[in-house]
Amino acid sequence: MYSDADTAALYDRLNPWGPSDDFYLSFVMDAPSVLDVGCGTGLLLHRAREAGHTGRLCGVDPDVAALERARRRSGIEWVEAGAADMAWDREFALAVMASNVFQVFVTDQELGASLAATRAALVDGGRLVFGTRNPRVRAWEGWNPANPSDVVDHAGRELRVSHRVESVAGDVVTLTETTATRTGDPLRVDRASLRFLDVEGIDAFLGDAGFEVETRYGDWSRGPLTGASDNIVTVARAA
Repeated sequence: MYSDADTAALYDRLNPWGPSDDFYLSFVMDAPSVLDVGCGTGLLLHRAREAGHTGRLCGVDPDVAALERARRRSGIEWVEAGAADMAWDREFALAVMASNVFQVFVTDQELGASLAATRAALVDGGRLVFGTRNPRVRAWEGWNPANPSDVVDHAGRELRVSHRVESVAGDVVTLTETTATRTGDPLRVDRASLRFLDVEGIDAFLGDAGFEVETRYGDWSRGPLTGASDNIVTVARAA
């Protein structure tokens, strides 16, 4: 078997620092107080402290094992909670939802409540920055066992991680992630659902929660959004 703690450590191996992280970090470093919604193992806020951020940094996530890894670094607030359960009142200048966290809120109620709680946590005029995969590109079509990732985990084990789409229902894709040995013996199977909203859908939810879109990009280099862009990257203001 492969434990939750093992999986959290493996996540960092499978998702090393990249262009999207540099994008988010540029906003974090310019903000005096930051709320990382769905912070996972805390890599973004860890890096911000290492880069000299001296203000308030707070990471929120319901994943206990991920937060245990995040807490390896002190001087940052780590809160075990879902986004909809946050109860701050105008305490942060910036909120981020990195690593496509925006997509894990698959129902209207969950997404609406999560955005409303994020808006309440921001000062008036504060920013929310997030990215979500562009549904027009249909990224899920490449999530199949024919495209596995081979990785050596933190304990030196050679593993193979693969995905399989179980269903596509409207704008929600449900898939499994299988962690196995290189010879194919399964160690763990996790299931997740992700929501692929288009620009119009995103903007409707943002408006309902009290946000106005400030800027939108199609990639992490701040290029324009087109129908072929892999991502819909949004910078919104708390109205």
